[in-house]
Amino acid sequence: MHIIYHCFGGSHSSVTSACIHAGLLKESKVPSAQDLLALPYYDKQVAQDHGYIRFIGHDEYGNSVYITSKHGLGKNYEDIMRSIASIADIPNKDLVFVDTMPYVNWLMVIGGYLSRRLGLVRIGRPIVILGTQISFHKFCHIVKIIKTKYAKDNRQWP
Repeated sequence: MHIIYHCFGGSHSSVTSACIHAGLLKESKVPSAQDLLALPYYDKQVAQDHGYIRFIGHDEYGNSVYITSKHGLGKNYEDIMRSIASIADIPNKDLVFVDTMPYVNWLMVIGGYLSRRLGLVRIGRPIVILGTQISFHKFCHIVKIIKTKYAKDNRQWP
């Protein structure tokens, strides 16, 4: 199974959630700034990186975990991806798309915009990190739901 976490820019909420899912971040404690910055792709994506699906790792059930950005596609993103998968003969049941945008707070929006869009990393990065830390337990919650729903012995297909 392929589990794809997606958000607007693919730099913060999707990365954090996917890294929790793949075991790169522990759910037991809110990560430090250093912990977050050590994650692959956290606050690193630039415009040329958008739209790519990036592999993060595997979960304990052998599922592959990925991140991507969706920019202005909104709810159309999943439909587009499922259509492409259908053309490539990838079974619908093998794909799970997880939208992390509902768990993004205003600090993440402002900090991410300043850091990634405007290139004001010194100003935006501390703000987006604080926002990520504040929303961390929300990201853990969605990951727990996804892991429970799609555990190897308890798979519920979309």
